[in-house]
Amino acid sequence: MEVMAIRGDTLDALCYRHLGVTGGMVEQALALNPGISLHGPHLPMGLLVQLPEPPSAAAATAERPLIQLWD
Repeated sequence: MEVMAIRGDTLDALCYRHLGVTGGMVEQALALNPGISLHGPHLPMGLLVQLPEPPSAAAATAERPLIQLWD
């Protein structure tokens, strides 16, 4: 999926806005866009960025172990 950066965008903000997650997606987006890191943390407005496919619904609802701070 190709998206356009708006003013002040970062790669992780693009991933969160369009995919709903950042974990693992930012790394994949970096691999899909060689040289994007040369722009620095804030992407230029209007830059076209290739994003990975969104994670499947099954992966998003995978059961995680319950962590309790106090028992």
